[in-house]
Amino acid sequence: MSYATLSETEWSQVSRTWDLLDQGEIEKARTTVDALLRARPGHPDLRIVEAAVCLDEGEAARALESLAGAERSADPALFFYLRAVARFELARFEPARDDALSAVAVTPDLAEAHELLSRVYEYLDQPQQAQEHAAEARAIDPASFAPPLEIPEPEFQALVEESLKELPESFRRKLDEVPVVVDELPRREILTAEDPPLPPDLLGLFVGRSLLERSHLDLPGTPEAIYLFRRNLLRFCTNREELAREVRTTVQHEVGHLLGLDEDDLEDLGLA
Repeated sequence: MSYATLSETEWSQVSRTWDLLDQGEIEKARTTVDALLRARPGHPDLRIVEAAVCLDEGEAARALESLAGAERSADPALFFYLRAVARFELARFEPARDDALSAVAVTPDLAEAHELLSRVYEYLDQPQQAQEHAAEARAIDPASFAPPLEIPEPEFQALVEESLKELPESFRRKLDEVPVVVDELPRREILTAEDPPLPPDLLGLFVGRSLLERSHLDLPGTPEAIYLFRRNLLRFCTNREELAREVRTTVQHEVGHLLGLDEDDLEDLGLA
């Protein structure tokens, strides 16, 4: 199907949608792109911006659906990059790699695609490629892609221990049978155990049944644990103080899940 080029007014609305996303105004961005799509249903350039809105809404699968048919957009590098992001968020690391490589083949100085490739290669256990693309992203845009925080493993573990000591005694007793495990990154099988998959940039996760759901009739099953993901936490924080605060919040958040609190409960407590 052939699509007429967007008008100057429509391109202006597309630019406004990108600006709204940059400002965190996701609902307004959704309203704007929906209005554009009602007037131009299926237009490749509008599918691109709708996919970006879907990603900001946390709807990676819907973003992939929006990108179907957008191959003929005015910006093929952006198409490949957004599809790579969506696939990465769904833990489809190999196709995410292929799309991100296509993006940088079209636009070699697309820093965002290089940074995404560095994270994809981490999950594919290819550290040299991960480092190369991270360095490329920093060389292109040093302000946006500074090196991640570096903390020795013993110091990181000490922060975890400090956060556990700050828990109320009644909470700490609940952890006697549920270990707190520090992993570098969440394993693919953990991410894909739920539908839709959990995001790869997850900071922490409680695996198991909450105390409210347990029964003395429960049979032994998958070992329960609270996981902290070290590389994601280091990437998320800019200094040791911020890291200590985020480790504390993540531990408390996952202990909350152990105790049976849902996301609304945790948000009310400032732990979401």
